[in-house]
Amino acid sequence: MNALKRTAYLGVAISAIVLTGCFGGGGGGSDDDEVVTPEPLTPQQERINDGFFVVNLNQVNDPTAFGPVTGLPATRFSGEYDVGGGQTAGYRIEVPDNWNGMLVMYAHGFRGEGPDLTVDNPPMRAYLLQNGYAWAASSYSTNFYDVRAGVEDTNALALAFNDITAANGLTLDAPTKRYITGVSMGGHVAGAAIERETQETANNFVPYDGAAPMCGVMGDTELFDYFTAYGLALYELAGVGADSFPVSEADAAEKVAVARDVLWQNYAATQDATTLTAAGQPLFPILQNLTGGERPVYNVAFGGFQNLLQGFAGADGTITGILNESVVDTTDVTYRFLSAPGEPLVGLEVPFNANIVQAVATAGANGLRDDGLRFIPKVNGDLYADIPVVTVHTLGDLFVPISMQQIYRTRMEANSWGDNLVQRAVRAPGHCDFSFEEFEQTLDAMLQWEQNGTVPAGDDLLDPVTVADPQFGCQFTRDGVPQTATRTAIAPFIGACTP
Repeated sequence: MNALKRTAYLGVAISAIVLTGCFGGGGGGSDDDEVVTPEPLTPQQERINDGFFVVNLNQVNDPTAFGPVTGLPATRFSGEYDVGGGQTAGYRIEVPDNWNGMLVMYAHGFRGEGPDLTVDNPPMRAYLLQNGYAWAASSYSTNFYDVRAGVEDTNALALAFNDITAANGLTLDAPTKRYITGVSMGGHVAGAAIERETQETANNFVPYDGAAPMCGVMGDTELFDYFTAYGLALYELAGVGADSFPVSEADAAEKVAVARDVLWQNYAATQDATTLTAAGQPLFPILQNLTGGERPVYNVAFGGFQNLLQGFAGADGTITGILNESVVDTTDVTYRFLSAPGEPLVGLEVPFNANIVQAVATAGANGLRDDGLRFIPKVNGDLYADIPVVTVHTLGDLFVPISMQQIYRTRMEANSWGDNLVQRAVRAPGHCDFSFEEFEQTLDAMLQWEQNGTVPAGDDLLDPVTVADPQFGCQFTRDGVPQTATRTAIAPFIGACTP
């Protein structure tokens, strides 16, 4: 890796003074003299300089313990690796005894905002070992919503795979194929890793043979547009609409408190849609349309995400300091609670959309850079090569909603990559709320497609009639060992499917 580029990537400002003109006898500096001011560090770059620390690489009592899998013999490695600029990340690598020569990289989701860096096992770990795949996972060198670090550090680990295994006493041939999968923010990592822009700008690039982003942020910064639009709509419905954006944390807290009193009968007791007041009724269709349109499971999920969504009130659009300026833009958002998508606004929708404050992104807030990837890498839907991509998403997810997949499909189609994308929906109410079988069948579909040329079945997420069908999502929903607590409610959603 270019050391200078990596140093800049990690936030060490490099100042430059450019002097032009001439200094003749008795003459002073020219009016053309120019001082180039160093780019100010972002809060995230300051945090990187303060340090993140790898922990819990192999704790036997940890929920993500890295002990052996019964009946699946493999060699396991865990440790730290250098990602450049004096930074390290943690890794786990597992190579089955019956290794087929192929490597799957796993990208984890959002880790919060603390200094401790941890590594996950992929939820499809048993499947990988059973089928002879080696896998590797990074902690990344940072926390927060730092997808740039996720892409660079996951790719760096993939490139270091043979060096790390050899240093641990296992000499292997280079992988014949490399794939990438990930969940939530890790889905954003996986989606960005296969972009043409990443090929052209990343410090570390891996030519993956296929990708399976799951419950991923496939609309990149449009996720934060959605969070902002929800908050602005909440205030407007409650009669305390924002005068401008951003809204300070203190003002946002006051507005949320009013909204809870005005829009729900007793918010503290329940946030379900059935307890919305007359003033709050429009919030149900507004949120539904912001997150993917009419669909099964949405009504069950609505109440469970209100606290989380309101927790983003007061966000300033810098994505907790990943950027210095706001990237949030709601100027293309249409708030609907009476009309159907694509139809003209009617009745009170007209003044509501005319009066609500819009967030406008600062020009260049997340622009291209000369030191590597953008601070928030784009998922443009423009692949660097003819590779297969299979995604999966739960219908009830309102944290990273299925609209992210609709955005991704639209972008891929616009760039003539639509035939390289298969998408699937699962009937579950939570975020990344998949059974182990659903994780495995998604990854398997991509691998079989890439290796055998068999295009897997998928769902049409862009047809509103199809998505609204009560049976939608039945095709790829599988019961099984729950991955999350909310998964215990899966039975009613499967039961609604016609055998």
